[in-house]
Amino acid sequence: MTRMSIRHQTRYLYGQPVRFGVQRMLLRPRDSHAGRIISATLELFPAGRTSWTYDALGNCVCWFQPQGESTELEIISNLVLDRFPAQPVGLAIQDPRTAAPIQYPLADRAVLTPFITPTSESDPRVLDWVQERMGQPDEPVLDFLIRLNSSIHQGFVYGERQELGVQSPAETLARGCGTCRDFAWLMIETLRFLGYAARFVTGYLHSPNADHAGAGATHAWCEVFLPDIGWIEFDPTNGLMESPDLVRVATTRTPAEASPVLGTIVGDPHTCEMLVAVDVRIIDP
Repeated sequence: MTRMSIRHQTRYLYGQPVRFGVQRMLLRPRDSHAGRIISATLELFPAGRTSWTYDALGNCVCWFQPQGESTELEIISNLVLDRFPAQPVGLAIQDPRTAAPIQYPLADRAVLTPFITPTSESDPRVLDWVQERMGQPDEPVLDFLIRLNSSIHQGFVYGERQELGVQSPAETLARGCGTCRDFAWLMIETLRFLGYAARFVTGYLHSPNADHAGAGATHAWCEVFLPDIGWIEFDPTNGLMESPDLVRVATTRTPAEASPVLGTIVGDPHTCEMLVAVDVRIIDP
């Protein structure tokens, strides 16, 4: 077990007072066999009303309606949680459908179809790239996924990028570089082209020695569904799988749905600046 504290601060600074629409926030994980929330609080400015719901994928969503006008919007999420990750390597996988090409039972496929269908246009460069990394037809799927995860980690250059959105898989291949969200999206969409169910994950990364790319900020990776095993975490940015350093907050079909804070303002701010600070620490339980 690993106990972590996470402080995630988001500040918007405006050149003149504005009013605010509803802010949609994905900041609170759900309890699972891999993680348990000990405490979760929000510090919000200006004051306003909050309500909580679950979205269609079961993510915790906080809706925040700030009151009045202000030149600043500040949202601070404070979490303390325990992590209980379990490595799937070494499991006695008996289901023959876990050998490539992947096959899902009909009952699972009915649920997984949205995560199997690619959202990017098919590009010959992407298909050629992933086909070059395919193994033998009877290669265990888990072995292939580990190789693909490692291939992205070793074959691309990580670099922070301030632009909104993600690069398409073809753009990431052409540039040979990207951020965690770009590498996660490359792995997700290439796997979908091959018939795998994969989804986008947003959360946090703990790196005690600062040796993981993307630490100290929000992080993105992917999950892949396998018969007999279920959803497995892969972080192609750092070559990690089911790591205790990964803290999942939300899972979505596309990166556009995974923004930690999404909302509107009313009025002309004249100027706008966003500041984000994330602190993830291991604490004594």
